[in-house]
Amino acid sequence: MRVVLSSYGSRGDVEPMVALAGALRGLGAEVRVCAPEDEEFAGRLAGVGVEFVPVRLSIRALVAGANGGAAPSMTERVTMVAAAQYEAVALAGEGADVVVATGLFPAVAGARSAAGKLGLRYAYVSYFPGMLPSPHHPPYPLPGRPLPEGVTDNRTLWELDVEGQNAVYGPGLTAFRASVGLAPTASVRDYAIGGRPLLAADPVLGPWEVPAELDVVQTGAWIQPDERPLPDDLEAFLRAGEAPVYVGFGSMSMQGSADAARVSIEAVRGQGRRVLVSRGWAELGLIDDADDCLAVGEANHQALFPRVAAVVHHGGAGTTTTAARAGVPQVVVPQLVDQPYWASRVAALGVGAAHDGPVPSVASLSAALAAALAPETGAAARKLAGRIRTDGAELTAKLLLDGFGEPA
Repeated sequence: MRVVLSSYGSRGDVEPMVALAGALRGLGAEVRVCAPEDEEFAGRLAGVGVEFVPVRLSIRALVAGANGGAAPSMTERVTMVAAAQYEAVALAGEGADVVVATGLFPAVAGARSAAGKLGLRYAYVSYFPGMLPSPHHPPYPLPGRPLPEGVTDNRTLWELDVEGQNAVYGPGLTAFRASVGLAPTASVRDYAIGGRPLLAADPVLGPWEVPAELDVVQTGAWIQPDERPLPDDLEAFLRAGEAPVYVGFGSMSMQGSADAARVSIEAVRGQGRRVLVSRGWAELGLIDDADDCLAVGEANHQALFPRVAAVVHHGGAGTTTTAARAGVPQVVVPQLVDQPYWASRVAALGVGAAHDGPVPSVASLSAALAAALAPETGAAARKLAGRIRTDGAELTAKLLLDGFGEPA
C-alpha cells in the first residue's frame, strides 16, 4: 500500500505526519510526505528515513511576507498555496492509494483536488476539535473576520463560518481549481474536511463531544518517539542546579511582544527559578551573561520536559501534549488558531495556567507562573500524565490500511 501525507504549515502541522509515517512504514506501507520546502522539514524527514516531496513554497517566507515583490493579495496567496500543494501531491500520488491532508485550508483543498484527479481515497485530519463543526464549541476566528459579538449559538456561528471561509478563501480556490480544470466548491470548509475526518488529539486533553452531526474518528495524538540525546551544554545546565522553567514559543514569531525574551526571563527569575530559553522562530535570546539562564535551539522535548519545573509555551497541540505526557505544569500564552483552545483545556484540567491574551508582561506572566508552580498544579499534572494515549499513530495506520477514507 502507498500513502501520501500532505501538510502545509508550521512544525506543529508536520511533526504528527512524521509519527504517522513511521507507524505506516512499520506495517509495511510505502509513505511519501508533502510538506513545505523549508530545510527544517527536509532535515526532519530525512532523519527518520521518510521520502520527502517538497511543496515549492516556503512557509517561513509566506509567513514573513518575503516571497519577493509587492505583498500578494489574499486571493493571490490562496491560489499560490493551493497550487503548490496540488503540484506536490499530484507528483507524490502517482500509484498511491490514499491521501491524508492537514494544514492551511487552501493547501488542504489543493491536496484533495489532486487526490480527486488521481482517483485516490482521501481523509482530512485536525489536531484539535475546534477545527471541526460541532454544537459544543465555536469556530476559531478567521483572519480579519472576528466572531460576531452577541452571537452565542454554536450552530449559528458554524453557519457563519461557512460564509466566512468562502469569502476569505473562495475566490483564490476558485481561480486555482479553474486552472486545473475543476469546478468551484460550494463550501471551502466542507470540501476540505470531508464527511468523516480524523481527530488526532488526545481524548482527555482535547475530547470530541457527542452528539454531533459530523462523523469524527478520534484516534489520539500522533506521537513520534524521540530517542535523541540532549546537547551537552543543555545536559550540563540541567545538572548544575534545580529544575529550570522552560520558555519557548515554537513557530510563533511573537511579533506582538516588544521583548518576549526579557519579559519571560524576568518573570521566571521573579519566581526564584532558573530559565531555559528556546530560540524558536521568535529568536529568543539571553538578556545578560548570568549563569542561571541558557538559550538553546532544537532539542528533544520528550527527554527535556520531564526535567523542567514548568513549560511556558504558545499552546501548540504537540507542545501541549508533550508537556502533559511529561507530567509538568504549563503556562500557555496563546497566539492564534488552536492555541486559545489548548490554553483553556490546560486551565480547565488544572494542570497549568492560561495567560490572558497573546502579549505577556512581566507581571501577567509572573502571576500565571505562580499558579502553574503551585503544588496542587504539579500534582494534577503528574496525575494526568498517565492518562495520555500514545498509540494514536498506530491506530490511524491500521485504519488506513483497512481502507479508511472517502472518494476525493
